[in-house]
This record gives sequence, C-alpha cells and structure tokens, in this order.
Amino acid sequence: MHVKPLNSCFKDYLSPVIGLVTLCLAVLLIFQPDRLPMNSVVLAIFMMVVLCLVRMPVAVALITAALAGGLHSGMSIPETINAMNDNLLIGAQVGITYVMIGALAVAIARSGLIDLLACKLLASANQPSASASGGFKLKVLLYGMFIGASVLSQNLVPVHIAFIPVMVPPLLGVFNRLNIDRRAVACVLVCTISISYLLIPLGFGAIFLNDILLANLNATGVDYGLSVTATMVLKAMVLPVSGILCGMVVAVCISYRKLRVYQSTPQQTLAAAPVTPNIKPFQLLMTLLALAIALAGQLFFDSLIAGALLGFITLSFSGIFHWHEQDDIFTQGLRMMMQICVIITIASGFAGVLKATGHIDPLVQASAQAMGDNQMLAAIVMLLVGLLITIGFGDSFASVPILAPIYIPLCINMGFSPMATIALLGASAALGDAGSPASTLTLGASAGLNADGQHDLIKDSIIPTFLHANTGMVIFAWLAAMIL
Repeated sequence: MHVKPLNSCFKDYLSPVIGLVTLCLAVLLIFQPDRLPMNSVVLAIFMMVVLCLVRMPVAVALITAALAGGLHSGMSIPETINAMNDNLLIGAQVGITYVMIGALAVAIARSGLIDLLACKLLASANQPSASASGGFKLKVLLYGMFIGASVLSQNLVPVHIAFIPVMVPPLLGVFNRLNIDRRAVACVLVCTISISYLLIPLGFGAIFLNDILLANLNATGVDYGLSVTATMVLKAMVLPVSGILCGMVVAVCISYRKLRVYQSTPQQTLAAAPVTPNIKPFQLLMTLLALAIALAGQLFFDSLIAGALLGFITLSFSGIFHWHEQDDIFTQGLRMMMQICVIITIASGFAGVLKATGHIDPLVQASAQAMGDNQMLAAIVMLLVGLLITIGFGDSFASVPILAPIYIPLCINMGFSPMATIALLGASAALGDAGSPASTLTLGASAGLNADGQHDLIKDSIIPTFLHANTGMVIFAWLAAMIL
C-alpha cells in the first residue's frame, strides 16, 4: 500500500485547514470585533502572510487580506474596493516599467552573451577536477557574478530584477551539477540588491537615499529642528546594511552550505556538453552600446522606461535579431515579468486599503505608548512595526513617506540623535522589502530560480530571505540606534 509522505499530507490537508481557520477568524473579527480587538492593519498583514504560507496564490491572498482589513476597520465592501482601485494605477505604472526593462533584458539575451557565459561555466563544472573539489572555486565565481550583476542592476545598468529571469535559468544546469542550494542563491540576489540601493547613491540608490529618505527627513524634521545631509544618511545606513551582509554570509556559509540535489530537465542534460555560441565582435559592441544608451537615457530623462526603450530600439537596429522578431521579444519580456507586474499592481491596491483604514497611525502611537522612555525598547519596537508595515506594502520606497511623519517626531522626543533617527527610519522602511510576498526582489529571484519548477516562492525564497536579511538588519539597526 502506498503511503503519502508527511510533507505531502501537510500540503493536501493541513494547509487548506489552516487557510480555512484563518478565514473564519477574519470573519469573526470583521462581524464581532469586540470579542478580539485587533488593529485592522495587523489583521490584514497577518492574513496575507498566513494565506501565502499555506500556498494560496499571492494575488488572491493580497485581495482577500485587503477586504478583511477594510471591513474590520468599518469600511464597506464598495469603499474597500474603491480604495484598492484608486491605488492600482501606482502599481500599474511600475509594472509597465518592468515590462519594458524585461523586453530589454530579453533583447540583450539574444546577443548570446548569457549563453556564452553559461557554456563557459558548464564546461568548468563538467571537468573532473571541479567535481572532485566540490566546485568551490566555481561556486565562488557564481556568487561573485551574481553579486556584481545585482549591484550593476541597481546602480549602473538600471534593469532592477529583470536580469534574474534572463541570467539565472541558463545556469540552473550548473547549479544542479554542483548541487548548489538555490535558497542560498536567492539570499545572495535579494540581499545584494537590498544592500545596493540602501548604501550606494547611484541609480535606484540615489532615488531611495536622496530623493526619498533624505527629502522626507528634512521636510518632516524642519519643524523639530532636524536637518541632515546626504553624507549623514550614508554613514547612518552603514550599520543596518552590515546586518543584511552578515545575514547573506550566514545563509551561504552556514544555513544552506550543504549540498542539495535537484533533478535536471532534458534540456539541462543536453546542455551538459554545450556548444559555445559564436558571438561576433559587432554583436558585443552593439550590446555594450545599447547598455550605455539605456543608462544615459535613464539619467538624462530621469526615467527607467525611457532608458529601457532607447536600449531596446538600439538593439532593434543593430541586426542582432531580425526586425520581424521584435514583437516576439517584447512578448517574451512581457510574459517573463507578467506575474511580477500583476502582484505589484495588486500590492499597491493592498497598500491603499491599509492607508484608507486609518489604522497605521494608531498602530504606531499605541507602540509608542508601550515604549515609555526606554530607548532600547523604543528602537526595537519601531523596527518591528516598520517591518510589519513594509511587509504589507512590499516596497521600502513607498514606506518612507508613511513612516517619516510619525517616526521623526517620535525619535526626537525619545532623545535619539539625528544619525540614530536616520538609521531607524531607513531600516524600518527597508526591513520588509526582503522577504515580503509582495516584494519585487523575492518575486524576481523566484522567477529565475523556478524556471524548471523546482524552487518554491514561499519556502525557498520568501522565508529564507526574510529570516536572514531581516534578522541581521534588525539587530544591526538596533545597535546603530544605541551607539550613533
């Protein structure tokens, strides 16, 4: 008699039961809130996280949790839906940007550079010496390559996470050959991208550090005598970012150091003896030119869409691919980014409902009252509240304007220094970005690592990145608040 393994039974029976219990609890809280008082924001985020953990589609979990939070706050269903719809445009605008940079990434992949890289690495992985030594040097090369690509994608070549679904799938055969735990790769990608925009003031980093964090600190702090500079922001973020770096090192060297076996697909098996593609010098030159034009367009027009569009047009006229293939390439980019675009759009509506409930301020104020005059407790509570809010928003860029009007006067009244205030606000807004079901970082990592269906969004991307990136950042940001 065939007996199902325990993990299969959990997926088949326990997960739906947990999801049903969560929904019943939400119904009880909505219609009889006096029996168990709960902040509507906490309820919505708790529901979203639990439903994602029991394998409900992220988009469905976001919509369900948004309805529960809106109804619990006293809003009607039409009001909740309107609050969601009013904010979908923000996510749709970001989604269109990702579609365009996805098309650019696919066009760059047509140049053959990615295939050439994959072939070189596969050839190295197939050598007996690599197998005997565990491929240590090759693993270091892979991790270093992903770190470099992640930094460039945020600060120099602004394609954000679009490089992952293009760069990673051809290398899955190398991962399988070396038995690399893909959870470690997910942590490297997500942590490095987070570090890049939180510490390097170029590209996305310039937007977050200067245009958002610095601007909100000075705009809100002017009434409280707080004035900070860009140099102060960079110095204050060093310690919190060091926590993410430590978390990444722990993930690679300790948590996911052991070998993990994956099944190679027929395509990956055939690629075990790859044929090196013949890339002409002109193709290489035009690809580099397209990247340079994309960067220049982004800087000149202050628009990712404009930069990606100019890069795509440059490749279209370069002859790297046939003129009539443009529509196919754009469609591939659209398909590659579709899930991410849909979830980002719905997540914007979810964030709109959280704001419309009016329960964000009471949540922070209640936390402030519980802290008293204890700076040590105040720092940890502010970080955890920021983590909770940013998990719901899935976007650190959007969290800063929400937290700044509350956190800045709170920090000043508690006696925190300007540097400590910067560290607390910056870290609180960025905490949930790594590990949120609505974050583009975890979605992008999964889009590449799950190309062969062996990497789960929740258990292999969200949970590992949440535990390692956020735990390290909470500890080091708390230390920053104490010593700065």
